[in-house]
Amino acid sequence: MTLPYPVCSRGAARGAAGNVATEDVVYLLDGFGIAHGVDLDGLLDASAFISAALRRPSGSHVAQALLAARRRDAAAGAAPP
Repeated sequence: MTLPYPVCSRGAARGAAGNVATEDVVYLLDGFGIAHGVDLDGLLDASAFISAALRRPSGSHVAQALLAARRRDAAAGAAPP
């Protein structure tokens, strides 16, 4: 199954706190086995680049966790999955 339009085009629900990070949505779709055509590793690379350029952490819980895991693996000398 593929998504016919961007998730963000749906608008905010009443009482919603704000936006949802793309990384979080892609990770969720991966977890459900829903095809989406987005390379999560490439998205994480872009997220890390943007966060560094802005000198602020990502708002994505998934990006924070997966990038921290990358750093731990690199520090331990492990090859990325």
